Amino acid sequence: MSKGPISQFVEKYYLHFNAAALVDAAKAYEKQLQDGAKMMVTLAGAMSTAELGKIFAEMIRQDKVQIISCTGANLEEDIMNLVAHSHYERVPNYRDLTPQQEWDLLERGLNRVTDTCIPEHEAFRRLQKHIHKIWKDADDKGERYFPHEFMYKMLLSGVLEEYYEIDLKDSWMYAAAEKNLPIIVPGWEDSTMGNIFASYVIKGELKASTMKSGIEYMTFLADWYTKNSSNGVGFFQIGGGIAGDFPICVVPMLYQDMEMHDVPFWSYFCQISDSTTSYGSYSGAVPNEKITWGKLDINTPKFIIESDATIVAPLIFAYLLDL
Repeated sequence: MSKGPISQFVEKYYLHFNAAALVDAAKAYEKQLQDGAKMMVTLAGAMSTAELGKIFAEMIRQDKVQIISCTGANLEEDIMNLVAHSHYERVPNYRDLTPQQEWDLLERGLNRVTDTCIPEHEAFRRLQKHIHKIWKDADDKGERYFPHEFMYKMLLSGVLEEYYEIDLKDSWMYAAAEKNLPIIVPGWEDSTMGNIFASYVIKGELKASTMKSGIEYMTFLADWYTKNSSNGVGFFQIGGGIAGDFPICVVPMLYQDMEMHDVPFWSYFCQISDSTTSYGSYSGAVPNEKITWGKLDINTPKFIIESDATIVAPLIFAYLLDL
């Protein structure tokens, strides 16, 4: 398929610096898929609240991503946007807010993420009612699942359909649920649903063991990687933090700790981040540092795009989708 106008635009005008890195990374991502490699995309920051799903869902449907790692916030906030979009409030002058104005948002049940406020009642509590029933059913039966598997159950059950406020095709979580795409959610406890689950454990209503743990996520990923890396697995990282640091470590773990010396390194690496190179920062580390940790090979194609992911990621995805 020939490239569309967005792709032609970036090829014509994005020629230097971060713009050129964007094009180079997109072309190398495309080559990975053409050569039979699989691709992991990691989501940190508030990508779901930024409505990345409007294009990321199509990436999933067109098999441009085979596995995802994301924060617990991104896992839940895509679904929150699906069921409560009309209740969100945008605050374009968020830089000018006083502490009193921030407090006023809290009292109105609006949790601010940069320029966007998530409505507590329509988003958090609407999901809580339904996900608690799914958690409790599993708990009563002695069944255990990963955080994303519980979310898939809720989405595919249809219990949220009455609340849909956006086009379902714009939800990346629904697209992933339909494909039963593997998702890694390290540190899921650090999310609203994770906090809510912990509260039920504290109250004695649920057992902590009903939710599979981060160690089990790592063992699941180790098994997936060994089965899917014969032609390579690329690593496309949006933001920094645990969503990227956790899954990239599976390679040195398999090689060094499991002594599986034939395990391939990640076959591609790209990070979009506004965390500039700094002292001791993982998010701000240059890709070559990862060679010393046994994550990337000397010859792994490496790209870093120092920019806002809400600008860069849709352009790269548009290129991959021939838009």
